[in-house]
Amino acid sequence: MIKRLLLFWIIYIISNQCFSQDLPQISIIQNPVAKKADIFIGAELFTSLLYADSLKKPVLYPVNAPGNITVTRGWPLLPKNGDQVDHPHQIGVWFNYGDVNGADYWNNSTSIDTNKKAYGTIKLNRIVSTKNGNGKAQLVTSSTWYNPKRMAVLEEITTYTFSINDNDRIIDRKTALKAIEDILFKDNKEGLFAIRVARELEHPFAKAVKVYTPQGVIPLLDNEKLSGKYESSEGIMGEDVFATRSNWLKLSGKITGKPVSIAMIDHPKNIGYPGYWFARGYGLFANNPLGAEAFTNGKETLNFRLAKGKTVVFRHRLVISNELKNSRIEQLSNSFKTQ
Repeated sequence: MIKRLLLFWIIYIISNQCFSQDLPQISIIQNPVAKKADIFIGAELFTSLLYADSLKKPVLYPVNAPGNITVTRGWPLLPKNGDQVDHPHQIGVWFNYGDVNGADYWNNSTSIDTNKKAYGTIKLNRIVSTKNGNGKAQLVTSSTWYNPKRMAVLEEITTYTFSINDNDRIIDRKTALKAIEDILFKDNKEGLFAIRVARELEHPFAKAVKVYTPQGVIPLLDNEKLSGKYESSEGIMGEDVFATRSNWLKLSGKITGKPVSIAMIDHPKNIGYPGYWFARGYGLFANNPLGAEAFTNGKETLNFRLAKGKTVVFRHRLVISNELKNSRIEQLSNSFKTQ
């Protein structure tokens, strides 16, 4: 009997080890000189956390689906032929807001005149910790939100959890904001958690748009390679998802002929859950739980206040895959709710 139990435990341990070894290693490699941290799944780059002084907030860029398919727009950092050249502040994946104590943290970039409007900046102070592992890795950062006078107004601790589940690549972001002074997140449509996607995932256009080419910026109407289509958990499709609310939103399309899906999942513990979808056909894909007035034509208002010394936490999940069925997103949404 004892021998049988011992044999059972040996088989159990070996099988668990084999299972964990089946999951590729997710590694976080820091580069303080370049002010970035690369996240690899096996030997393939998943994404990078960039925090150079030229950026007005930390961003994840690029973001790659399985097969090294980049789902984020290249311009303005690494422009690709055909990229739209609008909204230079929309880079990769980011978290910020359009009105914090009167300062705009959303639209700030090196391409604007900061004398015309009060813009805030989010600076990463340090990478607190990293943890690598089979199928899962974690990155914790400390950042500060500065107002236009370079005074600190918010302390931010963000935990990124990078994981894989079958063919799905998952980014969970937990953002804790502590008020250094009394804070007003004034109702504003521009926020909060967002991604700017590749040209191929945009919706078709009726008019020409300005795009990057190696020869220069030109106006172009070319819908042939545009394949993006939104679908919400409430069954709303296409650009009609703008200003609606739901648990999750999916964007599907093809890049270089290969299927790609991105799902953004809200969390029930977030203020204003479920948030409004600030999702546009030109490639902006964002969840905003703090904006209401602009999305309801003034019928509702949400001016969120955070007293000095208090902390608010936001949770968001981003899933990048080749194909995502709605039933699969529901599973990922339900598992996220328990966190």
